[in-house]
Amino acid sequence: MIRLKRLNNQALMVNSDLIKFVEQSPDTLITLVTGEKIVVQESADEVLARLIEFRRSVLQGLSFVWDSSSLHPPNADRPEGRKKEPEE
Repeated sequence: MIRLKRLNNQALMVNSDLIKFVEQSPDTLITLVTGEKIVVQESADEVLARLIEFRRSVLQGLSFVWDSSSLHPPNADRPEGRKKEPEE
C-alpha cells in the first residue's frame, strides 16, 4: 500500500497491485484495474517513486535463498537417492 493525498488533502492508502495507469494532465489521475479513478496531489513521478520504494521494501523482506535442487526428487543414480535393500 502506498500513502497519497486526494486534492482535498484527505489521506488515502492505495493498493499498489491494483494500479493500472498513472497519468499526469495536469492533475495526477490513477486508474485502478477495477476501473475506479483517483485524482491525487502527488505527481506521477512521485507516485512511481513511492510504488518502487514500497515494492523494494517488500522484496527486501524476502530473505530466502533459492535452492533449485529442492525442486527435484532425488535421482536413483545418485547414492543419496537409492533405497536401501532389505537385508535377508
